[in-house]
Amino acid sequence: MIPLREIAFARSGDKGDSANVAVLARSAAAYGWIREHLTAGRVEDFFRPLGVGTVTRYEVPNLEALNFVLPHVLAGGGSRSLRIDAQGKTLGMALLEMPVDAPKFSTAKNTDNG
Repeated sequence: MIPLREIAFARSGDKGDSANVAVLARSAAAYGWIREHLTAGRVEDFFRPLGVGTVTRYEVPNLEALNFVLPHVLAGGGSRSLRIDAQGKTLGMALLEMPVDAPKFSTAKNTDNG
């Protein structure tokens, strides 16, 4: 098991009472793995302790990324929530700590212009 951060980056933010988390693969091979294994249900289970609703996943293949919408995870949103992170800025970093059973992918880019 490795943390998701070893094969991906993430960025998150608020959308009212909901948040979105973009997960960007570190390589094309890593994107293939996260596309197959990082499901909306798995992300929903991970954030269940925060009261998340049904998570929706969008694929963004041209960026080798997935975008997850997490409804109700912000307990009212930035102006209403009493949570420390009422705008969901740390949700991406939290998701990157998810343990995954993924191989380690090379993140080296091919620079052979030959």
